[in-house]
Amino acid sequence: MNRTFVIGDIHGAFLSLQQCFERAGFDASADRLICLGDACDGWPDVAEVMETLSSLPHLVYILGNHDQWALEWLRTGNPSQAWLMQGGTACVKAYPGGMPEPHRQLLENALPFFLENNRLFVHGGFDPGTPLEEQDTDILAWDRELIQQAMELAGQNEDTRLTGFSEVYVGHTPTIRYGSDRPIKAGEFWLMDTGAGWTGPLSMMDIGTHEIFQGDPPANLYPPSSGRLFI
Repeated sequence: MNRTFVIGDIHGAFLSLQQCFERAGFDASADRLICLGDACDGWPDVAEVMETLSSLPHLVYILGNHDQWALEWLRTGNPSQAWLMQGGTACVKAYPGGMPEPHRQLLENALPFFLENNRLFVHGGFDPGTPLEEQDTDILAWDRELIQQAMELAGQNEDTRLTGFSEVYVGHTPTIRYGSDRPIKAGEFWLMDTGAGWTGPLSMMDIGTHEIFQGDPPANLYPPSSGRLFI
C-alpha cells in the first residue's frame, strides 16, 4: 500500500467521489481508502458509488447509521419510513431488481470501527469508558454526544483530550452544522462529514499529511429534486 485516505459520508454522490479521487491523485491499486460509512443512499448514484467502493482492493468500510437502515431493508424487504425520508428512497430506486451481492456484502461486512496505530475510525461516536470490543453498535453508528463535547471544549480553546487515542476520525455529524464546509479538528477528533448529504462538499484526507481534497457539493452537480435535501 502507498497512502491511506479517509473519506466522510458519501451519500450516493458518485460525481463528487470521482472528483475527490482525481484531485487527490488516488491510486486505487496502491492506496487505501477508509470510508466512514453512509455511502448507500442520498443522491441518485448509489449503485455507482457502491460499485466503485466494492471494487477497491484496499478498502476499509465502517458501518454507518444509514447502512444499518439499508441492511434492515435488505434483510426484511421493508424499508423504514424514517430512512426513506432521509435518503433511503435513492437506494431503493437504485436497485429495482435487488442489490447485487458485492454491494450487499460491502454492507454486511462493514466494520463497527477500525483501529490502527492508535488512530480510531468510527462513524458516529463511542463511550470512552467502555472497551471498544464491548461498545454497543448503535452507539458507534449513531452517537453525537462525544463529538459535541469535543466541539464545546474546542470552542473554549481548551486543549483537553477526551480519549486515549492519538486521532479519532468520525463521520455522521456534518461540519456545516458548525459553519464549516471543511473537516474540523477538535482535540484528537477529526470531523470528516462536511455535509455532502445536504448542501456541503465531499471531503477526503490523506491521514499521513492531513492534506484535504474535496469534491464539489453534490447539490451543485445533481438536478434539483434528486437528493436527500429535497425529500
